[in-house]
Order: sequence, then structure tokens, then C-alpha cells
Amino acid sequence: MCQDEVNRETPPLGADDPSLQQPLESVGDFENRLKSAETTPGSVAPSADPELAQPLPPLSQFDVREVELAQPAQGEKPAELRYATRIEGLDAADAQTEIDLAGEYKGLSALREGKGKAANEAMLSARLTEDSKLVERILHAEGWYDAKVTTRIDRTTTAADGQPVTAVLLVAPGERYKLGTIIVHADPTVPPRLIDDNLALKIGEPIVAQRIQGAEANVAIVLPQKGYPFATVGQRDVLLDPETHLGDYVLPVTLGPRARFGGFRTTGDLAFDAHHVEVLSRFKRGQLYDSRQVDDLRQALVATGLFTTVAVAPERTGQTNPDRTETVTMLVTQDAGPPRTLAASAGYGTGEGFRVEGSWTHRNLFPPEGALVTTAVAGTQEQGASAIFRRSNAGKRDRTFQFGLEALRSRYDAFSALTGRLFTRLSYDSTPIWRKTFTWAVGAEILGTVESDYNFALGERDKRKFLIGGVSGQLGIDRTDSLLDPTKGFRAQILVQPEGALHDGFRPYVRSQLDGSVYYPVADKIVVAGRVRVGTTLGIDRFDLAPSRRFYAGGGGSVRGFGFQQLGPKDPDNRPLGGLSLTEAAAEVRYRFGNFGVVGFVDMGQVYEKRVPDFSGLRTGVGIGGRYYTSLGPLRVDVATPLGRRPGESRFNVYVSIGQAF
Repeated sequence: MCQDEVNRETPPLGADDPSLQQPLESVGDFENRLKSAETTPGSVAPSADPELAQPLPPLSQFDVREVELAQPAQGEKPAELRYATRIEGLDAADAQTEIDLAGEYKGLSALREGKGKAANEAMLSARLTEDSKLVERILHAEGWYDAKVTTRIDRTTTAADGQPVTAVLLVAPGERYKLGTIIVHADPTVPPRLIDDNLALKIGEPIVAQRIQGAEANVAIVLPQKGYPFATVGQRDVLLDPETHLGDYVLPVTLGPRARFGGFRTTGDLAFDAHHVEVLSRFKRGQLYDSRQVDDLRQALVATGLFTTVAVAPERTGQTNPDRTETVTMLVTQDAGPPRTLAASAGYGTGEGFRVEGSWTHRNLFPPEGALVTTAVAGTQEQGASAIFRRSNAGKRDRTFQFGLEALRSRYDAFSALTGRLFTRLSYDSTPIWRKTFTWAVGAEILGTVESDYNFALGERDKRKFLIGGVSGQLGIDRTDSLLDPTKGFRAQILVQPEGALHDGFRPYVRSQLDGSVYYPVADKIVVAGRVRVGTTLGIDRFDLAPSRRFYAGGGGSVRGFGFQQLGPKDPDNRPLGGLSLTEAAAEVRYRFGNFGVVGFVDMGQVYEKRVPDFSGLRTGVGIGGRYYTSLGPLRVDVATPLGRRPGESRFNVYVSIGQAF
């Protein structure tokens, strides 16, 4: 419509009232006219209601009364609406999924969280609405994108009387959507189809959110393991067709360069330099990039205990190799933590008494990883101190060098000794973080000791001096699943110690010991474990061997049910003499429930004066124990009694320690 037509169709302003054509009066004229109307009798004021012109009465003259709301009588509970919940139409969809849709709903339902009680119907309706949205989300996640959920409240009586009503959800899942096409936008990979083979999706399978997210996560993990450190998985796009109920899936992936390991660079508050970082790494320069090796390096750095935080990330160099890969530098960002540690441990055993050990460690006093460890022992039967220099990861990952000096005063029933020892050791050992399948150790020591021993020629105990030098070698295999609390597998260790008595000439001899144990889970919470130990000493008589170098048996780490070192030959005063050989065996049934456990066990063993054990005269102890499982290992309390108890032997023996008995 043009403007002329608008003017013709619109009536002129004031056609019916000529006064509207007049110009507006000024504000001043309007105010004067009001004043004149108030003072001139018979004039009409703009307001036709004289009450509106009257002044308001004072506030104090108002009669203000408090509104009283209805309250429940004394002791009477507020009105409460009770309800039941019913969901219909979900079974058909539930039968097609690998997960329990009804279980998912029950675990998150607002109606079920309310336990069938609501303050009023409005609250019940709100919960019902919330649950309907929940069911739709659950169905959408499993591929039913057209799912509809309607609700209603069924009642046979009025809700006001507090009688039960039923909140009903009516589910119409519709048809489930499936993958119609799968398209990945990415550059070619080496090897080909690297992404396609690891994107675990198939055309025609339902569009399940969890499966799609898991498939994409798998690609994001595999690519850095196969040489693509900078690969990123983009945002997927799924186009749904409501006619065919198919979805076209598109995933963009940015590969970045295929890379090989190069050098190392460190930054931040350094605990050690890049050279030692390279010692800790298990990969070599030029090796194809693998994120698992990077994770292993990160864990090794954490295991040193020298960092508050530490991060390892690849850094591009732009250096291209002949095979078109790019060399990357490993950037290690360090934040050195406090290097000093105070630690303490305590234990108790019948015959051993109490034993408390404390240590002070500076883990990086001599970088890299050169630690000084000082230890003090205070116990019922042992007192001593030591100072040890320890180099962890000494020139090679997981190799440890130690050099130390210790002094120890021992007072046992078997012997009393005042010993000084100088030793060195090079080892490849397991730790709680890094459990090794194969371990080894070599060492050497010189010790001087003054010890009391029973002299049959004199018919009494006297003090004797010994100067001993020796070397040692140890080999071990560990195929268990845990260092401190194994539940399956086996482990074995052999120790050989060629030694020589350096006083009054040189008399060589060889001490050796073999330990083995096996673990078998017979049920989810029950483990059967067994242990054997055999020891021999060749080339020397018992009297010529220092009492502290002899074999003993009995106690918490040996044969439970007997006092510490109480098995084997005795002197006329019924005090143990020790022996040149021993044999031990034990069996346990371990039952764990939560953080607690119960153990029943049978131990047996004997010490022999002969150089090779003949397995005769074995003594047996039986008992029961309790376990409390901590992050450091199980806290162990065992109570045992000897079978065929002899005069002087305790009826019950108690052992308290950290870790399983074996």
C-alpha cells in the first residue's frame, strides 16, 4: 500500500472532535488552571473523586494485623504425599542394549531418590518432569534419538488426604538409529589404515555414545604410540536422517608429523640434569616415538622421590629425517621437592621383643640421586647405627650402588655380639613401584665382631673375637603380581656367600641359602600360599664359625609358634647354639574382605649341626593371623602355638609387622 492510499484510508485527526485540532497549552498554563479550579467555587478539578484529594491518615492509625498461617498441631507431622513409581515401555529398548537401561534410570532417578515421599503434588510433578528428561537422555545415549516420554499421576483417592498415588512414565523409544557411513578426514598414515583399524566402529551398528567416545579415545591413544606425538582427534559430526534412521558419522583427525626420539632438555627447578634424565629413559635416540615409553620415563622420574611435580612432553625441532619423520626433543619440566626424609618403623615378636628403627635420608646430597642414609635402631635385643651412601640409577636405570658402615650391639639368647661392618653392594632390585622379574646383587664386606658362644671345652660361655671377609652373589626371579602382597605366581632367590675367617690364618667356607614361594588364588577372596627355605654351610665346623654367621630358625619371619632363634641344637643351659644348615616350610590360607583379612597358617622347620640338612626332627607351629591392608602393605598380627610343646616353650607367641610373612 502506497502513502496516498494510507492517507485516503486513515481518517484525519480530530474529524469528530475539533478540539483535538487545537494546539496544546503550556505546562505553566496547565498548572495555573489547576490552581484556579481549586479556589473557584463550582469549578471542576481534573480528578472527579474528592477522596483522592484528601491527605493520607497517619501510619499509626492503621489497624495492622498479623496473618496467621495454618500450622500442624503439637506433635503432628506435616502433611506428606506418598507415591509409587512405574515406568512403562522401556523393556523393549532394554532388551536391545548391552547395559541395563532400567538400572541406569533407577540409579539416577529423582523419584526413587525421594523414597516415595513428597511434600505435595507440585514437588512430585517436578520430580516426574526431571525423570522424564533423564529417561530421554539415557535413550539418546543408546541411539533412540526420537524417544518421547510422557508422564501422568494416577490416583484412586484425592492427593490431599495423603494416600498413595502413582507417578507414571510412559516411554515411546521409537526406532533406534544406526551408523550409515563412517568418514575420517585425516592425512595418510604410516602404516596405512592406522586410524581405520583402531576406530572400532562398524556401519550398521547402533549409534551408542559410549562406544563412539571409546573408539575415538582409542585412536587418540594409539596414534602417539605409533609415532604421532602431536596427533589430535577433532570434534565429531553425526548427521541423523529421521526418514532412514541412519546417522552419517564424520571425524576429523589432525596427525601432525611422524616423529622419532631425539635429545633431552630440562627446565624449571632442577633436581638433576638432562644427562641423568637420559639414563632413566628406556628408549634410544632415533627410535620411533612411543608415548608408552614417555609414560615410563615420567613414572621413573616420579619414583626418584625428588620432585614436587614433573612433566615430560615432546618438543618439535623442525629437523627432518631421511624417512620424512621429524626428530623431537623430550622436554622435562622439573619442580624439585624437599630432598630430606624422616622415617620410622616398629615391630614386636615373642623372643625378639620390641624393635624401633628410625632413619634420616637426604636423597640428593650428591647429585644425581646420591643419597646419604643414616639409621638408628633401638630394641629390646638390638641397638645400633649406620651410615650409608647410596647412588640410585647408577649409570643405568634401576641399578643401585651402596657403600656403608654400621655398628651393632646384639643380645640374644643364642649369642651376644658387638659388631662393626664395612660393606659395599651393587644391585638390580625390585621396589614397590618397579617390580622386576629378574634381580641380582653382588657385594663385599669386612666385619670385626666380639661374640659370646658356649665353649664345650670350658663348659661355659666365653667371648671370642672374629675377623671375617667375604663376597656375595644373589639371583632372584619374581613372577608374582605384587611385591608386598602377592596373590598369584611364584618367586625364588638364591644367595651364595664365599667367606673367610681372617683371624689365626685364612679359613675359607661358603654359606648359601635358597628361598622359594608360590601363590595361588582359589577364589576371588581366598589365596593359598606356600614357602620353602634351605640353607647350608660348607668348609667349616660350627665352633669355628662366628655365632652371628650361623643359621637359626624360629620367630615371625621363620617358624611361627616358636621364640626367636629357638629351634635347633641347645647348650646345657637350653640356649640355642645355631647350626650349619636349616630347612623351613610354611603354608597359609589368606581370606580378604575389604581392607581386612584373616590368615590360617602352618609353619615347620629345623636347624642342624650338620653342613647339609637331613630334614629330620622338624618342629611345627600353627596359628591364625589378622591383616589390615594399607597402601604400604598389610599390617600383620599373628598368634601361633607350637605342636608337641616342650618344657620351656611358650604356649602362645605373638608377631606384629608390616607385610605378609612371605
